[in-house]
Amino acid sequence: MPRPTGNVRLKAARLAAGFNSQQDLAAALTRHAQDMGLRGVSIGVRQVRRWESDSPPWPQPDCQRVLVHLLGQSMEALGFAPPWGSDDTRHRDPTWRALLTEGSVARSAGLLRRRAAAPQPPTAGTDFQAVTRSHRRLYWSVAPPQLHPAVVAHARLGCALLPDTTDPTRRTVAAALAETYLLAGRIEFFDLREPSAANDTYLLALQAAGEADDSLLGSAILAHMAFVPGWVADRDGALERMTAARTYARRTSASAEFLAWLDAVEAECETRCGSTRTALHLVGHAEDVLTAGNQHSSPEWMDWFSPARLVAFKGNTQMIAGHLPQARESLLQALAAMTPAEDKQRSVVYGDLAAVEAASGDPQRSCEYAGKALDQLAVTWYATGMDRVREVRRALASYQHERCVRDLDDRLYDWSTTFNALSC
Repeated sequence: MPRPTGNVRLKAARLAAGFNSQQDLAAALTRHAQDMGLRGVSIGVRQVRRWESDSPPWPQPDCQRVLVHLLGQSMEALGFAPPWGSDDTRHRDPTWRALLTEGSVARSAGLLRRRAAAPQPPTAGTDFQAVTRSHRRLYWSVAPPQLHPAVVAHARLGCALLPDTTDPTRRTVAAALAETYLLAGRIEFFDLREPSAANDTYLLALQAAGEADDSLLGSAILAHMAFVPGWVADRDGALERMTAARTYARRTSASAEFLAWLDAVEAECETRCGSTRTALHLVGHAEDVLTAGNQHSSPEWMDWFSPARLVAFKGNTQMIAGHLPQARESLLQALAAMTPAEDKQRSVVYGDLAAVEAASGDPQRSCEYAGKALDQLAVTWYATGMDRVREVRRALASYQHERCVRDLDDRLYDWSTTFNALSC
């Protein structure tokens, strides 16, 4: 077997520029980024080591600018292959190699193709974006296992289109592709319970957002990535991603609603990690941000957050913290403020209200709310909502001989509910 040689092109360019070690290049790139006015760009020796490996990842846009400006060569000349490059380059990039393996977002070969002789017309961007918008709306009503394959197929189309476009069509396609991957990741994480697959998909979304140079979309993707470690109580991992999300948000004009959502995401991660006091402080800050407002509007793709959902976040944290009267009040307030477009989230709020009543020693009321959650799940299935109902049933273990709990079991374990719960 021949010994791997790594990215010899970048290594040669480094040595030719007078940087004898990877550490020297990392330091020079960081200084050069500051000279170029790229705030917050810091490149370490570990990153340079990855770039000089056998399968160098495609650098983020800011890093690309610094590399090209400092070393005076194009990215391809430095040994990097774009993820949406030709067939002979796709196997070199680890992200796209993962794309073609079992269990990843794209499960079939032939994802990429060579650049067409003529670029796609400008209408290709708006047409591709229109389907992305339709999928976004369908998420709130279509069963996740049915929608997910269509979203993934649309992402494959975007990967095929991207090499055949030029700006500004290219940026339109890249932004829509990032949103498509974000939606696929949301389905995988919140609906299909596949956090590892979701994390890989979010990385693809982040790459596409980088190609579109859309910092706000990048911030949203990074915040979603924080849920993955946050759900398993990995506080350091969640905070690292939230720090990155806030950094990206500072680079653009983020609305008050978007900034409040970042607080809410971090609050939910802190709650999962057992830091309810910190979480409640973050929710309070989010409420202040919403009250103060700002002159920036939220992007149309941000359809997963509202003031009502912030109150629902608050109620869940209060419930976990043991502040039951306050949690009940917050959750009822959230329920009353939710619009029909937020019906999918109602099952979660009903589940939290059921948990509050179970903790308050009222199994009858708890079962009533759990039943309402199941009613909503029958209309719009949501794995997160089902998780809440299951948690309530465990909390009602000491009341399992009560008639209301037995009735709840009859509903919880009927044919359709059992099948949906076990298939996600």
